[in-house]
Amino acid sequence: MFAGPIFTREAVVSPRRPRLFVMRGVYGTALLILISTAWMIIAGTQVVRNISDMARFGAILFQILVPLQMALLMFMSAIQAASNVSVEKDRQTLVLLLMTRMSNTELVLGKLFSALLSVGSLLLTSAPILMLVVLFGGTSFQQVGWSLAVTLTTCLLAGSLGTMIGYWREKTFQSLALVLLVIAIWVGSWEGLSQTGISVGGISAERIAQAMSPIQAILSASRPTIVESWQTDVVPYLVSSLALALIVIGIAIARVRVWNPNREARPRQQEAEFSSVNIYGEVAAGKESESQTAPTLTQLVNRKSRPVWNNPILWREMMTWAYGKKILFIRLAYWLAAFAVMAALYWAVTSGVATRATRATTVTVPLVAQALAPLMLVSLVILTALAVSSITTERDGKAIDLLMVTDISPKEFLFGKLLGVLYLGTDLILLPLLMCGYLWWNQALSTENFLFVVLGMLILNIFVAALGIHCGMSYASTRTAISVSLGTVFFLFLGVVTCMVMLVSFTGNLEAQLAPFLACIVGGAVGLYVALGWQNPSPALALASMILPFAMFYTITSMLLGHFASVIIVVAFTYGFATTAMLVPRLTEFRISTGRSKTGEAE
Repeated sequence: MFAGPIFTREAVVSPRRPRLFVMRGVYGTALLILISTAWMIIAGTQVVRNISDMARFGAILFQILVPLQMALLMFMSAIQAASNVSVEKDRQTLVLLLMTRMSNTELVLGKLFSALLSVGSLLLTSAPILMLVVLFGGTSFQQVGWSLAVTLTTCLLAGSLGTMIGYWREKTFQSLALVLLVIAIWVGSWEGLSQTGISVGGISAERIAQAMSPIQAILSASRPTIVESWQTDVVPYLVSSLALALIVIGIAIARVRVWNPNREARPRQQEAEFSSVNIYGEVAAGKESESQTAPTLTQLVNRKSRPVWNNPILWREMMTWAYGKKILFIRLAYWLAAFAVMAALYWAVTSGVATRATRATTVTVPLVAQALAPLMLVSLVILTALAVSSITTERDGKAIDLLMVTDISPKEFLFGKLLGVLYLGTDLILLPLLMCGYLWWNQALSTENFLFVVLGMLILNIFVAALGIHCGMSYASTRTAISVSLGTVFFLFLGVVTCMVMLVSFTGNLEAQLAPFLACIVGGAVGLYVALGWQNPSPALALASMILPFAMFYTITSMLLGHFASVIIVVAFTYGFATTAMLVPRLTEFRISTGRSKTGEAE
């Protein structure tokens, strides 16, 4: 095929895997459940009198489903594309691919379209379901078509970015973190530009952001006015996203063999020329011992060693470059994103918008939260990626077996990894909290709510770190571990956003909406148990999977009603219990899946 043997193999093998059909079935069922839930909300709280009420329902529902799908598939495309390449590097099989007759184009396009194959199947699954929404009225087939086109080009651009970064960076965590930060900075920059109100060359900032930002483009495509304004509202974004995707793909094709194998995989010339040393300390192979740069046996023995702590796992995580020296580049990118958010908060505080948004009773989500919440979500996702990579890197590097035969206890291994992840993620944890402290200092956040935010974020950071380690130890496949851990984080937090939007959009009665959301809650509980407890089932994980969706629904309604104390109590109990359920079984024995068990149980 046009993309080479890599994509050909994936296209032939994927339809034979039950996972592809399970994903399509679950995704389609989830969309239908959301539609049914929205209908139950409006039918249970309002009287549908005429066709206009049905059309209003269809328009609002479509504008909820389409942005949610685009955000989910965009991150899924980027993460899968980056992990597909990074896994080859971790297993040291990318060098074998580079030694074949495949061209650079086949290497890049093969990995790109292999990652987008499952994303494309999910997008095709959603097409007939979105067309069913047209039957309610208020939505046209043109809206469906343009929305799918925007989503498709966004996924292509995100997948191209993930593939390029995957070939560029040498570590899995570097690739995942960098691609998430680039997407966040890209989207956030254009969203911030749209709020400035400036003009560039006679073109308004809103129009520029609409041509470059996927969020603005999908919002425009989901509006009924797109039937008349598609030339100016959607086509510019489609052209710009396709052009950027071609540029990114071109860079990857041109540089793939320059970047790989990376410098860490290339033996240095000096090390390659080291000769054996005889008993007299003379360098063999006919070279003079005094004039050579190769170290003698005495020099090797007398070289000063570094002291190791009682827990060598924690020492390695904190005192060595276990994730590569380019992690400093990741931190720099995160600091740039945090600086942009801080600038937005500073403007909100100095202009008085932050205080008005906090005190106003008609504002559901304060403006400062709209700027700070995406950074918090990015921090949690990157911390999860760091945690799961801390385990998968050890397994792909064939170091797990060596660790299991040493005198390192499971408790030392587990807490060494967990504390090491939290230490390396200090920036991810502290910067959002310092911004909350800035809002509290300027009286844009009350003391009580500031303490609630700090406690809640600390609990969530520990939870996502434990989740990444749990998934990394439970799944033998690196790609599966990454997908399950990051997918769980997106499910919990994007699910919260979707639930909030549906509650606010369709009804004002928040206390009597448990019944319409019951199907979503039960389905979420089943999905959580499959993700967390399928490989290592336990009653504690089953209970945690069952109570988490109910607790999240309670926290959403309580937060919208202003009962913040009950929110933090429920969050502390549920996520604390889930964290304990994931960690406690691993304190007494090594429950790490190595992929060699035919029964599928952890070894």
